[in-house]
Amino acid sequence: MAVNIHIAIVDDNKLLIKSVREKLALFPDIRISFTANNGLQCMDQLLSDRTTDLVLMDIEMPEQNGIITTALIKRNYPQIKVIVLTVFDDDENIFNAIQAGADGYLLKEIPPSSLHDAIIQTLEGGAVMTPSIAMKTLQLMRSPLHPETISDGKDVLLSERETEVLEQLSRGLPYTAIAENLIISPSTVRRHIENIYKKLQVHSKIEAIELAKKKRII
Repeated sequence: MAVNIHIAIVDDNKLLIKSVREKLALFPDIRISFTANNGLQCMDQLLSDRTTDLVLMDIEMPEQNGIITTALIKRNYPQIKVIVLTVFDDDENIFNAIQAGADGYLLKEIPPSSLHDAIIQTLEGGAVMTPSIAMKTLQLMRSPLHPETISDGKDVLLSERETEVLEQLSRGLPYTAIAENLIISPSTVRRHIENIYKKLQVHSKIEAIELAKKKRII
């Protein structure tokens, strides 16, 4: 692979941007073309940038999330590769990222050498995924997220807090906002959502909201 691979990092957490920078600084063939804190900033940077080979993209960001931004990059700059680099490993985000055209999906705890290898593989035409994500992707392919597969939801009993979380989700709020509104941690929100999915026998937020409304749960 040629030297001077130009990487953009898009994440709303400046500490995580710093962490990714430090990982990539270990490799002399990597150059950071720019960083951005949301999708709008990323698209603005790309208007004048002519060097970026690959974007490391977070998902949940203010103003414009990583899913929308990935789709815009693939439409407007098809030569640029996009690897989703996130803490979210739920089915909906994986499905949406793949649908948007992401070339890979990695979790943020990935060690430096594995991240570098993933970048090289992606630029060579590969599709990289954290092993647990690859397994979930296979499961999604076997059971696609189509409305007709939604459970009829009989005898579904959500707790009061699960119902509150689902109501907040139906308003389009991100996990962080739901956590703030309900005075709980984002990890607790994710745990409630996992329980909701299990109880409703669904794989995504869209399915959960549709079924909950159909059954007058919310």
